[in-house]
This record gives sequence, structure tokens and C-alpha cells, in this order.
Amino acid sequence: FFKGWLPGGSITYTPCGQAWRDKWGSNRYAANSAFAALVAADAGIDTVTYRKWAVEQMNYILGDNKYGISYQIGLGTKYPRNPHHRSASCPDIPAPCSETNLHTAGPSPHILVGAIVGGPDNDDSYKDNREDYVHNEVACDYNSGFQSALAGLTHLVHAKELPAIPAPKCHG
Repeated sequence: FFKGWLPGGSITYTPCGQAWRDKWGSNRYAANSAFAALVAADAGIDTVTYRKWAVEQMNYILGDNKYGISYQIGLGTKYPRNPHHRSASCPDIPAPCSETNLHTAGPSPHILVGAIVGGPDNDDSYKDNREDYVHNEVACDYNSGFQSALAGLTHLVHAKELPAIPAPKCHG
């Protein structure tokens, strides 16, 4: 299964190294697969290769990409400010909220700290545009694999088993 995700397998990679399956939520696929690779590695299946690959995918999502942007909202100084998320687009209560707020220019009034946006296209291109739900939507299935992989990597740090961090493939 995982051999298809590794370089030389059936999954394509963006120029900066994201395992890219589909334009709708590309970070979801990379993060969920990173988590699955960490589980397989923990079970003793090609441990070094799968852990290194998971680190590379997570590094991409967290800023080792064309724009140097963390696709995790709130991490660092360069992250999406316009996620496709109705509640984040709404003004503070008691001001009314409607579909119109989703189409308002400027950063969202509320920061969804920790949320992962959908991510880039297959050429690493990304635009922080609230109306682009394909690349800027946040969803539970985008975040569950990411948070799980992050927990797995945190465990490896504490166990002193995290593989050497690869050199960045791209610089933003």
C-alpha cells in the first residue's frame, strides 16, 4: 500500500514534495497518509523509510513549500488568513452573519487556530482566497490525520526516535 505513496510509486508529487492525490484537500491526503505511515512504521514495517516520509509530508504542510506558508492556521507568521469557513468569516455577535460574510474581502474576523486548510494544487500553487473552497476549506477529515500524525511525531521526539529532519526542498 505505502509503496505507491513513496517516490517512484503511483502517486505524483508536487515540485516541492507533497504527495499529491487530488486538488480538493491535498493536505488531507498527505497528512492522513503520513499518519498511516507512522502507524505502519511503529508496527515495524520499513520503519526508517516511513518515518522519514511522514516527516517530509508534515514539514511540507507546516512550511517547507513554495510559499513558506504553514497551512496550519495560527502557526508562525505566515498562514492562511481567509479559510473557507462560515463562522470564521462572521463578525462578532450581536452583528448578523450571513452568506454575504463569506464573500467579504479582508482577513477573517476569527482565527481558526490549529485548523488545516485544503492546500495547494499539483504545481504547489496556492492562493489564500476565502471563496476558493477547494483549496481553503477546513474540515474534520483534513485535521484528524494531521493532528494524529503530529501526535505520532511528538511521540518520536520524546522517545528520541525522530529521524533526521531532511533539508527543505523549497524555500518560501
